[in-house]
Amino acid sequence: MSILVLADLHEGQLAGATAHVVAAAKAIGGDIDVLVAGEGVQAAAAAAAKLDGVSKVRVADNAVYAHQLAEPMGALLVELADGYTHVLASASTTGKNVLPRLAALKDVSQLSDVLGVESADTFLRPIYAGNAIATVKSDDTLKVITIRTTGFDAVSDGGSATIEAVDTVVENSQSSFVKEELAASDRPELGGAKVVISGGRGMGNGENFKLLDGIADKLGAAIGASRAAVDAGFVPNDMQVGQTGKIVAPELYIAVGISGAIQHLAGMKDSKVIVAINKDDEAPIFQVADYGLVGDLFEILPELESKL
Repeated sequence: MSILVLADLHEGQLAGATAHVVAAAKAIGGDIDVLVAGEGVQAAAAAAAKLDGVSKVRVADNAVYAHQLAEPMGALLVELADGYTHVLASASTTGKNVLPRLAALKDVSQLSDVLGVESADTFLRPIYAGNAIATVKSDDTLKVITIRTTGFDAVSDGGSATIEAVDTVVENSQSSFVKEELAASDRPELGGAKVVISGGRGMGNGENFKLLDGIADKLGAAIGASRAAVDAGFVPNDMQVGQTGKIVAPELYIAVGISGAIQHLAGMKDSKVIVAINKDDEAPIFQVADYGLVGDLFEILPELESKL
């Protein structure tokens, strides 16, 4: 078996999600190649070569791949996929954008959000917002899979894979990059943070989210939010944690004023330690919490910050 992993890039650098996808590839077994596609990605390729278990890093360095648009990336993968039994990517914006295109062009099924591997053709994935885990088997000769990175511990550095250039340059007349607007923050990126503190509808308004700032600063935490808080306009949607937001699994997750709707739980219940603060002692969030504190968050948060 041979596996191709599509590397995740963040501002031209190798994103941490890639190490989790390589871990999933190791669970499948076989030779693992990593594809680094973009523009000016030599540093990312060097980082990928250090990941444990990687045999070869293939580098497609060209302006057409600069923003990893689905059309050129899909065409590139179609050119490369014939030599592999599996193509994997993280269930990130890029992976969810590119791999369905590859699957359609190769006329195979895609397996999405895989969080466990039973064998080379049998996998586990969540359904019903994570309330059930389906075991699915693929008979396709090429298995196209997006990986839920929270299901696999990242591989360590220590590898020494070879690096080779990919000369394939595809045409792209179907789409063009216009612009991107990035939220600037000194805090860790939400999807990869070791500590996350999230606020919900119980925060009352966007101004009250400042109560989380001091705690986040002391813990080195990222700040998230429930969909209810986002829909109410308290905070922007890039802070949303949940089934339709970001899937997180930090070492510590603190839920403040979040009732625990099923869609929110689907995005954070794999966290190692969950702390819930809510005035409703029957809130569903307490069913998954390791520690629960029933009380008024407007009294609890300042006291928690002072204790920290």
